[in-house]
Amino acid sequence: MKCTSDMPASVITTLTYLVKHDAKPYVHTEALTGDSEPHYFAEQEEREVTINNGRPLADSLSLDKQGFELHRRDTVVDDLYDDTSVENVYYDEVKALIKELTGASRVVIFDHTRRSDAERRDIRGPASRVHNDYTERSGPERIRDVLGWDQAAALAAVSVAQINLWRPMSGPVKRSPLAVLDASTLNPNDLLATDLVYPDRIGEIYHLAYNPRQRWYYFPDMRRDEVLLIKGYDSRHDGRARFTPHTAFQDPHTPPGASPRESIEVRSLAFFD
Repeated sequence: MKCTSDMPASVITTLTYLVKHDAKPYVHTEALTGDSEPHYFAEQEEREVTINNGRPLADSLSLDKQGFELHRRDTVVDDLYDDTSVENVYYDEVKALIKELTGASRVVIFDHTRRSDAERRDIRGPASRVHNDYTERSGPERIRDVLGWDQAAALAAVSVAQINLWRPMSGPVKRSPLAVLDASTLNPNDLLATDLVYPDRIGEIYHLAYNPRQRWYYFPDMRRDEVLLIKGYDSRHDGRARFTPHTAFQDPHTPPGASPRESIEVRSLAFFD
């Protein structure tokens, strides 16, 4: 997973942030509006940032420090569009891998999603704004939703982390790669809790306000046999990474006619007795 000579050391591009205001931002989701894009009720801004090639650092990355890790792990599942194979075979691979890499005593997978920047109505597009999937409030809510109130209460003293496992379904990824923030450079004051309004409920995620101290990474030309682990929430308040903002971005080095990005992310809860 080392950097090769034809891979840039960094790229300069723009990322989309939210601007911090007193009023809480909110979003009408596609499920509510019926449109292909959510409707944002918040001020957005584009900022030019440098995104560093993370491959030279891959062996030293840590979920507990940077909030993400890159690993080479293939899958026996040939068709990652097949939900039956994903749920019956791939889920077990993901559980075993997260246990191996984190030391978790138990891993519970609660869903998966696919993304593509091809114009397809049946698959979500890459997320185009800097965000983190869970917040201080919605992280525990997700645990209760997945486990049920009684089991969540019984495990209240057990440390838990929400971890996404992101894999290209084809590769190498040339279009809409994923950028991840080094969580050790995250100022918690830049996390902006945002309501996600669905037809039947209101969820909450973090968007991010720009800060020049933020340090960004990506892994160019990710292949199907590589996975990126991203920590979305951690119940522990001991100095380790707890949230890892991320976003797709437009790589200025993308060659003309590059194939669409196709990826699958599996969302899990990892418990540490």
